[in-house]
Amino acid sequence: MYWKFPLAFWLLIPLVVLILYYFLYGRKKKRAFRVSLLDGFQLKNSLRSRWVELPAVLQFLSLLILILALARPQVVDTQVNRSAEGIDIVIVLDTSDSMLIEDMHPGSRIEVAKRVIKSFINGLVYDRVGLIVFAGESYTKVPLTLDYGVLLSSVDEVKVSHYDPYIKKGTAIGVALANAVARLRQSSAKSKVIVFLTDGEDNVGVITPQTALDIVKQYEIRVYTIGAGGRAGPARIRREIKDHTGRKRIIYQRLKTKINEKLLKKIAQETGGKYFRANNAKVLKTIFSEISQLEKSVVEMQEWKQYKDLFPGFLEKATLLYLVSLLLSFSFFWRVI
Repeated sequence: MYWKFPLAFWLLIPLVVLILYYFLYGRKKKRAFRVSLLDGFQLKNSLRSRWVELPAVLQFLSLLILILALARPQVVDTQVNRSAEGIDIVIVLDTSDSMLIEDMHPGSRIEVAKRVIKSFINGLVYDRVGLIVFAGESYTKVPLTLDYGVLLSSVDEVKVSHYDPYIKKGTAIGVALANAVARLRQSSAKSKVIVFLTDGEDNVGVITPQTALDIVKQYEIRVYTIGAGGRAGPARIRREIKDHTGRKRIIYQRLKTKINEKLLKKIAQETGGKYFRANNAKVLKTIFSEISQLEKSVVEMQEWKQYKDLFPGFLEKATLLYLVSLLLSFSFFWRVI
């Protein structure tokens, strides 16, 4: 709440003086009348005598609220637009089963990737970010947005294809890359970036990586490719299954994985991006830090404020209290002297 005329609060000083004078001296004045005999004359402590000061209290409250109204209370609704700089980024995350391999300290490939992506999102201010996941096919989990809360929740929800019933198995690099282009082709940002993270090679899909690459170059989109994983070759992935009794068990399954570094380097080189081999969380953080330094689009923004006056409500309350005090004074608390 905002007070437009705070100098009105100085009126509280004489009000306090008036209240003190009334309760310390004013009500102590003796009121008397003459009677010839005291026989049969008795004073009772009635309800009216106990609440005799109520009208005065209501009048003082009325004056207090009136002073608050004179200070003109307001609610300020501020909307701020300022110069903002941002880039449009689409993060493409591989969710094939091989991302469960635990060779990126600390944790599996998918766990480390999700942690670093969330850390990157938490450091953004005006950059629009989208999220695409893929395995044997690709789908957009979050379109370009500034709602980082939705992004963070969506990253938490990402699962590998083994646990995701909506996506088939495999690694469709071409399809995923084309999907990312579709999300960026109408962007007007100076920097349009695709961060493409995978740990495998293209083995399924109706769009080849070369076709997707040709589409990327048409829209001047920069692609940063990341080969995730500690090493190529046979590895083990941990899976949770239920046995015949319904109890959960952890098993390890052998899986052969291979990163097509030649393809990822080609995509990065021909789009003006870079290729990185990420075998731990530190390398991933470095990659995303470099992306945040790209040239950004500048948008001019404005600031305005809207004020809503609250003093009419204060005046209504002050008037109501004063009228109630008068009503009580000339009815229930009416006195001849």
